[in-house]
Amino acid sequence: MPQPDIHLSVIIPAYNEAHRLPETLRRFQQHLAKKTFDYEILVVLDGPTDGTREVLQKAASEVNNLKIVDRAVNRGKGYAVREGMLKASGRVRLFSDADNSTDIAHFDKMQPLFEQGYDVVICSRHPKDAAGAGQVVPQVWYKRLFGKLGNLFIQLVVVRGVWDTQCGFKAFRDHAAEKIFSRAVVDGWGFDIEVLALARALNYRIGIIPARWINDPTSHVGFGGYLGVLWDTVRVWRNLANRKYKL
Repeated sequence: MPQPDIHLSVIIPAYNEAHRLPETLRRFQQHLAKKTFDYEILVVLDGPTDGTREVLQKAASEVNNLKIVDRAVNRGKGYAVREGMLKASGRVRLFSDADNSTDIAHFDKMQPLFEQGYDVVICSRHPKDAAGAGQVVPQVWYKRLFGKLGNLFIQLVVVRGVWDTQCGFKAFRDHAAEKIFSRAVVDGWGFDIEVLALARALNYRIGIIPARWINDPTSHVGFGGYLGVLWDTVRVWRNLANRKYKL
C-alpha cells in the first residue's frame, strides 16, 4: 500500500515520562491541529518502568495521529530518536523532548528555512548561534557551567561554530534523516553531536533558529550524563577519523 503523504513527523523519546508527557501531548495537539498540513506524533518508549505506557494508552484516544513505538529495553535517548526517525513517514522529521522545554511552536520558524532549501534546522539557546536565543527559565548554575565547558570541547573536536549542540529540538528533511540516522551509532546523550557532525560531513545545509527555552528541574540528565557526552564526542571524532561512518 502507498505511504500516506505526511508533511511533519514529530518524534518524542520517552523513558519514565508519566508525569510530563500528558501535558506535552495536549500542547502538541493544541498547536498542530490548527495546521493545514498532515502530521504524525511518534512516541518512542525507551523501556519505561513507571506508568508511561498506561498514560499513552489513555492519550491514544485523545491525541490525533498518535503512534507508539514500544520497546521493553532501555537503550538511551539517542537510540530512541534514531528508531523514531527511521520509522517516521514525514517529509520533515522533528525530534522534541518529552517536557516540551522548547515549545512545539518553534517549528513555525523552522519551516521557512526548509522552504529555502536547508536540509537540517536546529534550535539553539545561545545568542551566538541565533539572535534572541536564551533560557527563559535557566538551568542551575553548575549545569550551565558544565554546558559551556563541554561546548568548548565539542567545538574544538568535532562541531566547530555551533554554540549549542544539545538543545532537544532538531528537524531534518526526510532524505537527510535517513542518511544521517542510518549511520549514527551513539545511543546516549551525545547523539546530538554525532548527528550534527554527520550532517556537516554529508555537506547538508544546517539552519539555526533561536530557542526560548524553559528548564524543567526534573530533567533526567545528571552529572554522569555530561561526562558521557564528552566521551561520545571523542567516539564521534574517532569514528570520523577512521572512516567508520562510510560517508
